Amino acid sequence: MTAQPGATAPAPRHATDRVPIASYDDYRDAERAVDYLSDQGFPVQRTAIIGRDVQLVEQVIGRLDLGGAALRGAGSGALTGLLIGWLFALFNWFTPVLATLTLALYGLVFGAIVGAIFGLVAHALQRGRRDFASVRAMTPTRYEVVADAEVADEARALLAKLPAESGGA
Repeated sequence: MTAQPGATAPAPRHATDRVPIASYDDYRDAERAVDYLSDQGFPVQRTAIIGRDVQLVEQVIGRLDLGGAALRGAGSGALTGLLIGWLFALFNWFTPVLATLTLALYGLVFGAIVGAIFGLVAHALQRGRRDFASVRAMTPTRYEVVADAEVADEARALLAKLPAESGGA
């Protein structure tokens, strides 16, 4: 999301100031509706897209054994070590190129080793209670487009003319 030069965020409005003008199952449809309002010259700064009925979805991506725990820990530790090594290398002004590469490499190796150890320890402390890896996300089940009460009727009238989306892409 990018802002226009010189644009400022509008002051937050209370839920009572706004009324629903449309509801969609998909965020892209809600976004398309607001884009259509914008194309029609409607003051879209008086609208908002609100996700409703938020639910936690935890997608299990596989088993997690000792090897996987060590590998995940090594990966995150290596990235952290690489970054820290690179930051320390920035302050070495005598041999900057060689120092940067050397310290970054040492940081990567040290971080991977420490990360693997922490990954193994953390997995062992779980004692088999969570032997799987997962990714969590908060997802709304529907999206409401709301507008200020003063302009809600105009927005509804414009959205009634919104052409149906063609199924090309």
